[in-house]
Parts: sequence; structure tokens; C-alpha cells
Amino acid sequence: MSAAGAGPGRRWFGGAGSLQRRLLGRTVAVVVTVAVLLSTLTTLAVQQLLVGQIDDQLSATVGRVPRGQSAEGRGGPPAGVDLPGQQLGTVVLVSDGQQALAGIQTEEGAHYLSNAAGQVLLAVPADADPQSVVLPGLGRYRVVGYPIGAEGLLVVGLPLAPVDTVLTRLVALAGLLTALALLGAALAVRAVVARELRPLNRLADTAQRVSDLELGSGDVELAIRVPEADTDPRSEVGRVGLAFNHMLGNVAGALAARQASETKLRRFVADASHELRNPLAAIRGYAELTRRGGDRLPPDTTFALRRVESEAERMTALVQDLLLLARLDSGPVVERAPADLSELVVNAVSDARVAGPDHRWTLQLPEQPVTVVADADQVQQVLINLLANARTHTPPGTLVTTALGTQDGWAVVTVADDGPGIPAETLPTVFERFTRADQARARVGGTAGQPASGTGLGLAIVTAVVHAHAGQVEVRSRPGSTVFTVRLPLAPPPAPAPPAPA
Repeated sequence: MSAAGAGPGRRWFGGAGSLQRRLLGRTVAVVVTVAVLLSTLTTLAVQQLLVGQIDDQLSATVGRVPRGQSAEGRGGPPAGVDLPGQQLGTVVLVSDGQQALAGIQTEEGAHYLSNAAGQVLLAVPADADPQSVVLPGLGRYRVVGYPIGAEGLLVVGLPLAPVDTVLTRLVALAGLLTALALLGAALAVRAVVARELRPLNRLADTAQRVSDLELGSGDVELAIRVPEADTDPRSEVGRVGLAFNHMLGNVAGALAARQASETKLRRFVADASHELRNPLAAIRGYAELTRRGGDRLPPDTTFALRRVESEAERMTALVQDLLLLARLDSGPVVERAPADLSELVVNAVSDARVAGPDHRWTLQLPEQPVTVVADADQVQQVLINLLANARTHTPPGTLVTTALGTQDGWAVVTVADDGPGIPAETLPTVFERFTRADQARARVGGTAGQPASGTGLGLAIVTAVVHAHAGQVEVRSRPGSTVFTVRLPLAPPPAPAPPAPA
């Protein structure tokens, strides 16, 4: 997906599984963890500090409350609740073991405490150890109990509402600061990661451009290299870039050596094929001339001469195929001109019907002629080779259907047969040179009861010619159905005729 077509999230965070996204996510996770831990520890520390202050205030309050008072016969809240300077919300409970009296300091003065709150205070142990309790209707309190006499109890408490308010505000502030820190960290980490990953992205772009090159054949100009700025051996990415450039240099050398070897081999094949044509023609001529006196020759000699002539013809076809492939490999010279593909298909099928009368031949043509800009002779050779392949590798009675049509700017030719099919292990290499599939597709296309001749170059020539015309060729095969499909670019529609002068 291009950068222009990527969504904002993809541009910001990187693609799924990308190093940028992983670094950003893990760094932000670390920042969140640290921020949460710091906020939690700070909140706990502040809580301990504030509760400690409440405990100190509680000790001072306890010191001001008289401990010798009794709950019996008192006409109001216990003494000490309404002492001067007593904090609002202070609660005091006095119990003599039989009766209990509890009060609270409010803005209007001392008042009795509710029975429910008094019951909670009565449960406070008289161990002088401050603890936190929840008083019904009043909230959280910090209380401490002291013994009075043999069975008496004095409990004094201060509200924790101020502490809870401070902690609530502290938690909210910590959450806000954590969110801001997270946003700032994400922005900073994204900027740092994006900057540090630029050399790696440039290296990936270079590798992508190299992978898009056609390196399988032909003269390859491998001039792409990682920029010098990204080959600093002091950094990890620089070492990768340096090694990548070294690898590209080795590949370029290997490709140059391969091209030189292929060029020499093509030149040799072309020269050898050219030089072999004359001796083969001479062999065929002498064999035919000698065989004309067959009535004066022994039968075995006549048969031998016939076989010499037949094999010379087969070798001549092989030489011609090799010469054509060598010419195509060396840079195909295609003399393009508008060609009626419909006519070429009709002619090729007519010739195949004559050459293979034991097969059933059908033809499917569109209503309108199909025109391509191509070398008519070479396209005719493609059609002949495909039909000869179907005739040669299928038994008598096989139905061979040739169809012509158009699709999305292509002229599409299909040659289908209901023969035995191509073996699965041969199918991936069927268009390579000297590929043979005799094990499954019987070679019965010879004449006079002789085995059919074949060089294993017919489909290789088809591929070379089609590719030279910027076309495509493919095959699908299974037992009972083999379909070869050739696509050639359609000729552009003719320009409209200029309007006639008025």
C-alpha cells in the first residue's frame, strides 16, 4: 500500500507487524507502567503522610479529653467533644461497661452520635492503636481506644474526609499527568523511531527495487545500490547496507558472467545451426537421389536410406528450431504490422486437420475479425506449434478445440484437447526447452506408422514468440482436459475518419 493510500493510523503507527509499531507500542507500554507505578507509590506515600498527620492530631485530641468522666447521669454529650479548638467532626465515646455515651462536634456545637455510629465505636479495641473505621452516615474516621478503669472505654476519632479529598485530587492529577506524559512520550518516541528507521526503510526500498528487476535472463544492468550515507560500518543498519552492497556487487558479477556465457552459447548455437543446414540438405538430397534406384537396391538398403532421409528431416527441423530460438534470445526482431488473427487461426486449423485426419478438429471464432499488431509469420508459428503439440501427444480420435476471442484489451486464443493430460510433475516446466512428457501423452503423430518426431522445442518457441510480442501464455491440464491459452495485445482501434468537407 502506498503512503498516499495508507490511513492516518498506518502512517502514524506503522503497518501491522512493523518494527516502528512494535518499538512505539513497547516504549509506550514501558512509559505507562512507570507512570502508573510512580503515581501509585506517590499516592501511597502521601496517604501515609496525611494519615500520620491525622494520627498526631488524634493524639493531641485524646490528650484534651478527660478520662475520668462517666456516662451515667450526664445530661449531654461526653466531655471533651466541645472543647475550644476541637476539630469539627471529632467524635468521642465514653463507656463504663454498662452504659455508653457518644457525641460529635459540629458547627452548631456538640450533638449526640447516632446509635449505629456508637455501636461501631464500641467495637474499637482499647489498645491505643489508631485504626480506620467507617461510621454510618459520617464516612471514614481515624479512631483510637483507651481503657477507663476496669471495664470502661474511651474512644476518640477524627474524620478522614480531608485526607480522602486530597487523595482524590492527587489521583486525578496523577492520571492527567500520566496521560500528558504518555502523549508526550508517544510523540517523542515516534519521532525518534521514525528518524532512526529511515536508513532501514531506504535499505528496504533498495531491496524492493532489486527484487522487481527481471534477473532470470537477458542483459541485466544491476546499478542499484544502497546510498553511501547508509553504509556506515559503525552502526548496525550501516553494516547491513554495506553487506547488501557487497552482495549486489557479487550478484552483478555473476549476472554479467552468466550473460556472457549465454551470449557465447547463443552465438554457437546460431552458428552451428546455420552451418548444419547445408550438410543436412546434402544428406537428404543424396539419400533421396540414391533411393530413386530402389529397384536395383536390396530392400534393407532402401529401408536404411528411407530412415536416413527421415532422420535428416527431423534433424533439419531441430536445427531450424534452434536457430529460431537463438535469434529470439539474442533480441527478437519482430516486424509488427496489423494482422488478422482470425485468418491465421483458420489457416492453422485447416493445416492441422490435413496433417492429423485421425483427430477431431473444431473451431470457434467471434463474429467480428480480431486484429493484432504482430509478426504474422511468428504468430502463425505459435499456432502451428500448439496444434502440432495437441496432435502429436494425443491418441487418434481426440477432440481438439481452437477458440478465438477478446477480453480486456487482449486477443485470446485457446487450444484445448480431451487427451490424457500433462503429468503434474512436468507441468511447471512444460514451456522449457527439451521438456518431454511422453509418459502420459502418447506420441502418435507420426506418419506411415512411424513414431512422431519431436524436439522438445515447440512450446519453448511459443513462449519466446509470445513474450516477444508482449503477450502471455499459460497451460492448465488434468486427465481429460488440457488447455493452452495465448494472449496477445489487440491492435488499437482505427482513428476516426476526418469529416468530409461541406
